[in-house]
Amino acid sequence: MAKKQHHYFLCINNDGYPAALEPRKVYVSLPDKLAEAKGYLRVIDESGEDYLYPASRFVAIELPREAKGVFADVA
Repeated sequence: MAKKQHHYFLCINNDGYPAALEPRKVYVSLPDKLAEAKGYLRVIDESGEDYLYPASRFVAIELPREAKGVFADVA
């Protein structure tokens, strides 16, 4: 069974999604090539569920190895 690859993104703009996204917060994104091709990311938001959001709301970041454990149980 393939391991899910997690990508980490910093929210830089929550316009239109104030209850679902928090600026300056790190979110986990799940791979979704179709969504990415259309300019969206599949992000686990404040509800704990994954939804599509415009990729322009985020910037990709690389977490230090020690910090990745904080997100280990997500998704």
